[in-house]
Amino acid sequence: MAKHFKCGTLFTGAETGTVSDHTIVADGDRITYVGPSAVAPKLGAGDETVDFGDAFVMPGLIDVHVHISYGNAMNEEDIDLYSPVEFRAIRAMMAAQQVLKAGVTSMADPAITGRVTLAVRDAIDAGLYVGPRITSAGRQITARQGLADYYPTWIGCPDTSVGLLVRNTEEAIEEIRVQVKDGVDMVKLAADGFYMNPRTGELGGCFAQDELNAMVTESHRLGKKVISHARGREGVVQSAKAGCDIIFHAFYIDQEGIDLCLEKDLAICPTFALMVNGAEFTQPTDGNAGVVDLMKQIYIDGCENLRKAKDAGVRFLVGTDSGFAITPYGEWHARELEFFVNGLGFTTGEALQIATSGNATMLRHAADVGELGEGRLGDLLVLDANPLEDIKVLQDKSKIREIYMGAELVKVPDHVYNPATMSHFSYDMWSDEYTQEKVAGIKVRSIAAE
Repeated sequence: MAKHFKCGTLFTGAETGTVSDHTIVADGDRITYVGPSAVAPKLGAGDETVDFGDAFVMPGLIDVHVHISYGNAMNEEDIDLYSPVEFRAIRAMMAAQQVLKAGVTSMADPAITGRVTLAVRDAIDAGLYVGPRITSAGRQITARQGLADYYPTWIGCPDTSVGLLVRNTEEAIEEIRVQVKDGVDMVKLAADGFYMNPRTGELGGCFAQDELNAMVTESHRLGKKVISHARGREGVVQSAKAGCDIIFHAFYIDQEGIDLCLEKDLAICPTFALMVNGAEFTQPTDGNAGVVDLMKQIYIDGCENLRKAKDAGVRFLVGTDSGFAITPYGEWHARELEFFVNGLGFTTGEALQIATSGNATMLRHAADVGELGEGRLGDLLVLDANPLEDIKVLQDKSKIREIYMGAELVKVPDHVYNPATMSHFSYDMWSDEYTQEKVAGIKVRSIAAE
């Protein structure tokens, strides 16, 4: 029994524009025809017609940077310490469903706790739960001065951390082999972190070039794409020289980095949403209030540098870094497109194409999603507004009329929760040191005499 979806306005993902009065025919979960309704296959016995009327029909969105094991974390300790891995897996299933409700039918998770996202991926694939199609890395491989090396040296990266601290190339290679055995779809490397090199005055890389080269070579030998976290110029250049497939952030890319990305056909995924949301939404009482100006500057610098990369022809992908309290699941997945249009100079059609067929190139099921064409899975997003006229409408979940996966209408459960309840013992007690001088200037509740 086939389904015939009649589309008044259709964005297939293959082009940057739309076509009118087209029909999509799906037999089972696969599309068998996309073309003008006038010459569409005739209805067979038992076939079903679904008329979307004047709705805007497009492939499901793809977000290639979602951390579903983070639990909308309020700080790094939230991510790494305060919840047992078993609970994180259950929590992550809910997170995945929140992502789907925002119209994201496929996603990639570039750094996870334990094997949490792998388990959620497999549960969804097995049909146990409804959720987006997931491509997942394992724990990100880091070194001293790298991302996830947050804690004192006597703690390192605990087993519950999303990072795994390696001391040499041999340990890194062994970890890659273990992750591949455990079923990862890609390997995540931290090429830099927060270390400012006093010699150069800029973010410094955490691996030597030969170390990165060896890790990328081994990952590729095992058939896995390599993604790299690199905000600074050095990390970007080193990642590109090593042949990483995707570079996340790259805010301080220079001409050498641009040239290397072009030479090796590497893609960049900026993830502006985390920076902009942080700059716009952070309150004076928040622990990171002191870096608001820095986040704003990173966005400004990133737009300037990455626009040069875009104009040079470097490939871009769209991801949001969802999973933090400032980028909660299901809320801001489409906001990155706004920055692609207003900050980098992409047209709305180009941004939408990147968020669908462009992003699909990174996924384990690249040939199945991202585009509405023959042989592809019938993952459809039906909207009551046209994002080509205003890319911001994709942020309004009330404009999402229906979501289809594999040509089947999906209903996602509602989840209302307080992020503070999603981790154990994760709360800040005091934001200052209460000396006698300090308390003399604030209103004090006098209970000592009671």
